[in-house]
Amino acid sequence: MQGNISRFIFAGKGEVGRARRIVLAVFLLSFCLFFFVYPGSYEATSGWIKDRTGITLPAWKSVPFKEGLDLLGGTDLMYQADLSLIPDESRSEAMSGVRDIIEKRVNSLGVSEPLVQVSGADRLVVQLAGVKDVKQAIDLIGQTPLLEFKEEGEAAENRTLSSRQEKELKNFNDAAKKKLDDFFVELNKGKKFEDLVPVYSSDESSKAQGGLWGFFALEDLAAEFQGPVGKFKLSGEVSRNVVDLDTEYNVLKLISKRDAVAAESNHILICYKGAESCDKEFTKEEAKAKIDELKKQATAANFEQLVKDNSTEPGAANSAGYLGFMRKGKLVPEFEGPLFSMKNGQISEVVETVFGYHLIYKKSEKKVTEYELGRIMIPKKTRDQVLGPADPWKNTGLSGAQLSKATLEFDTRTGAPQVGIVFDSEGRDLFKELTKRNIGKSIAIFLDGSPISTPRVNEPIIDGSAVISGNFSIAEAKELVSRLNSGALPVPVTLLTQQTIGASLGQDSVNKSVFAGMVGLIIVCVFMVLYYRLAGLVASLALIVYTILTLAVFKWVGVTLTLSGIAGFVLSIGMAVDANILIYERLKEELRSGRGLRSAMDIAFSRAWFSIRDSNFSSILTCVILIWMGTGLIKGFAITLMIGVLVSMFTAITVTRFILRSLAVSAVEKRPFLFLGSRRK
Repeated sequence: MQGNISRFIFAGKGEVGRARRIVLAVFLLSFCLFFFVYPGSYEATSGWIKDRTGITLPAWKSVPFKEGLDLLGGTDLMYQADLSLIPDESRSEAMSGVRDIIEKRVNSLGVSEPLVQVSGADRLVVQLAGVKDVKQAIDLIGQTPLLEFKEEGEAAENRTLSSRQEKELKNFNDAAKKKLDDFFVELNKGKKFEDLVPVYSSDESSKAQGGLWGFFALEDLAAEFQGPVGKFKLSGEVSRNVVDLDTEYNVLKLISKRDAVAAESNHILICYKGAESCDKEFTKEEAKAKIDELKKQATAANFEQLVKDNSTEPGAANSAGYLGFMRKGKLVPEFEGPLFSMKNGQISEVVETVFGYHLIYKKSEKKVTEYELGRIMIPKKTRDQVLGPADPWKNTGLSGAQLSKATLEFDTRTGAPQVGIVFDSEGRDLFKELTKRNIGKSIAIFLDGSPISTPRVNEPIIDGSAVISGNFSIAEAKELVSRLNSGALPVPVTLLTQQTIGASLGQDSVNKSVFAGMVGLIIVCVFMVLYYRLAGLVASLALIVYTILTLAVFKWVGVTLTLSGIAGFVLSIGMAVDANILIYERLKEELRSGRGLRSAMDIAFSRAWFSIRDSNFSSILTCVILIWMGTGLIKGFAITLMIGVLVSMFTAITVTRFILRSLAVSAVEKRPFLFLGSRRK
């Protein structure tokens, strides 16, 4: 019998043989996916085989279905946000920010697949499946986002070192000094600077390159470094003037010197929607027309005023687009090329960069010396490092109430993402005083009691705007902007409705839904077999394949199943057989007209396809609209229905066709009544 089956599958030639092999592959795939959908059956089969043969099958990883609120049990909360103080153009952004904050809060509860989404203009739906403490969740969600700016605490300055800490500090710094002395002893013996770097330097960035630190102009360096560097005369010289800082010893070597040019300039920027760090609504064409018009007006005398009146660069109204003296390698290439090719007093043609369109006015040019330096850094410890901060941060009175907005920006020299912040008038004054007294220190930005950024203050900031820079990725910078804007916006939320669903109720609903689906599947299969005979049996097999494939997709994609989603799946079972009915009715007409079975099959599938396609595409379009505009319950229904429709197009057209072709042998072809109960005339 096995030989007969093998010959039936593999001995066929042409389309029939190919169809049989494809059918076999589909059924083998379905068989494997059945174990994926229902892993308990694999365990039972594995146990049965082991009991009778002693063979142990490999373990099968069980992946559970994701269950939604109405199946797992939990709480459904509806909130309304107070947007009365938010401008119309900022309300959508405010709701997105509040949604992100609430989502992070509920994630801390450890619940299964929390769902937080905006519904309508000012409402948020929060679904917490499996939540245990509903009151805690409500209290946590209802807080208004709190944004605070804090400065370093001063408590550590009032403390004294213990005898143990004094000994630790002395021993560490004595060891650092001895290490420095040992370095010079080795250097005086004729050892090369580069060979001593791996032994003595703790600067990881330069250590791997033999101590190479990079090219610097004097103004690039801190004041403590400028004296020793300025005294260098010959390449290869190692400075005996150690740069002794509180936290480290630095020994410098001059590798080479070169002459460079620094250009002083102002620029006008007209950005457009889609350009980096642009919050304007200009189209690219509008921006180009604007910059072309400014080019016609621009002169050396009126350039700065044109910048103040027209440039879209943040702060240009105060800075007049002044960039200072910049050397090659410090700007993007598209900007740098025209700047250094111009003469002093000239205005460039229109220049395009990733930030938009520019006009550049070159004011002057000067020669500078760049020093290529090597460095050995030996760390020291300070009193504060040993003590540690007793109270790391203290309140300053500056909070999100005084923050006007935060925006995503990019460093014009490096292109690195950074976050720009702007305060209102009250916040500007507070921030000015805060930065004045914290030069060289860090200011921490707290959101909901946790620090999200600790930028270092390099100089007083008096215009109420600042840049938070760091090693941000673009995604991290966008998230920080969202969190800052969320914290800055006064959007309290009010609980409107609360609905709690017990797990037992959810399980009862699942059982009833599964029973309804099984009954529906059986009824459809019985009807198809009775009405279409052998073709109905083929459709039933395809329907079983469809059910397995669809459930496997649900698991693989991670669809969260809800009652409405199960309803969509059950409905899709009935819709899955619609295509077969269209095909079979068309096949019936072709057989009655006297065509042979194979020819009738090809024509039936070909002509029925257009009706099937249009019907299913309209269903898919409806599902897309429901997913886009609907709430959680509607979306669950639409997602499962759309997946079901897509899978049914494969099973009804492909699987059914190849099964029928594999059966289209002479013995069956002579008995068309086995398909549709109609005889050839």
